Formats: sequence, C-alpha cells, structure tokens
Amino acid sequence: MLEHRILRTDISGMPLEWVGFEEAVRYYYLGQVAYACGSTLYRVRGGYNSATGRRSFVDLNSIIATEGTRQASLKGRPGYTPPLNNPTLFRRDAHLCLYCGRRFRTSDLSRDHVTPVSRGGANTWNNVVTACKRCNNQKSDRTPEAAGMELLAVPFTPTHAEYVYLQGRRILADQMEFLKSHFPRRSPLRVREP
Repeated sequence: MLEHRILRTDISGMPLEWVGFEEAVRYYYLGQVAYACGSTLYRVRGGYNSATGRRSFVDLNSIIATEGTRQASLKGRPGYTPPLNNPTLFRRDAHLCLYCGRRFRTSDLSRDHVTPVSRGGANTWNNVVTACKRCNNQKSDRTPEAAGMELLAVPFTPTHAEYVYLQGRRILADQMEFLKSHFPRRSPLRVREP
C-alpha cells in the first residue's frame, strides 16, 4: 500500500501541498518537475517499449519541486492567511484543550473563540483555540478572564509552511526537516515531532 504522500513545492522550494503518487507521476509526465530531493519513496512502473523491450519507470522522491503559478507564490507572502478549519486547528494545538490541558480525540474537541463572537470576537486563527466540549460549555460566551479560566497557550496564525505541516500525515524525517527550514524561528511547531 502506498501510504506516504509527497511534499510538493514551487520551484523556489516553498512548500505548497501534499500529493499522492498518482499526481506526482502526472507532474513528471507533463514535464513540470523541476527537481526532486529527499529520499526515494516509490518506483512506479509503466509499460514495456515494443522496440527495446524495456519497461518504463519513474522514481518518486519524498519532495518534488514543480513549475509554479503566480497563485502558488502568493502563499509564501507575509499577508497570506491559510484557511481556518477544525482538523488543522486541533493539530495546531496538538489535540490539547487549551483550558484544562488534557489531550482528547477529535470527536471530543471543539473550536472556542477566546473573545466570543457575541462580544465582537472574530473567527480567525488568533482568536480561536482548541477546547474540550466540557471546558467550552463552561466558558460559554465569556472571555477566559470572565469565566475564571486560564488560557494555556497564545493562539497564532500558521504560515503556509506550518499549515502544510499541520495538514500532513505520516510525515517522513526528510520532509519534516525541509518543512521546519521554512518555519519562523520562534514557531511553536519547531519542537513537535511529526
């Protein structure tokens, strides 16, 4: 089973997304792979050449750089904000309730607005944290201070490279090293293991 995904970057090395082996082969076939790095993950075999009898193949590395588009380059700019969604938020906060500090399954977590929406709070990365359903209900529509609850970490907006990391599963060591090189120096995600 081909369970590892390939990290796709733009030609400058900016992480863009995770792709499956089929999509990586398509990039090779279309001549869009500028270079590859990291370890060889898969050898995908094709058909046999009728004239030579040789079988075609493509070696797929864990990281491929592709000819990018203007839209892709915008993701690396300072003003870019990745889309907010619960699975990525929960991974940002390591599946910990940022009020009681306990780790929970995804089904037992919820998105809490530090400054409640009913009090003018925004639905943005800097105003949301992971909370267990019990703590979220206890806090209700109050700020942590008003509810007498301590916030254990400061919420932050991930850069695009951090966002790509947060979306990954089964990240290989060479992919993690590559991604970390694109994290801000003070990123809380630098100390995490994949």
